[in-house]
Amino acid sequence: MAIKRGDLVRAVREKLENSLEAQASDPRFPSYIFETKGEVVDMKGDYAFVKFGAVPTPNAWLRIDQLEPFES
Repeated sequence: MAIKRGDLVRAVREKLENSLEAQASDPRFPSYIFETKGEVVDMKGDYAFVKFGAVPTPNAWLRIDQLEPFES
């Protein structure tokens, strides 16, 4: 299934850890990106801009292959 704007997703820990993005910044990712649903609000190329959770948390650009559909 291709991820598109409006989809509910979460980050895949195995694909995000040790990635180029993890090496370029703080590799300690907050647990909410793996545990709560995020909504894809924008897309550019191989990246999706994801808004996580109902409480105020930072939005994040993540590679599409680092995301999976959120299933509750």
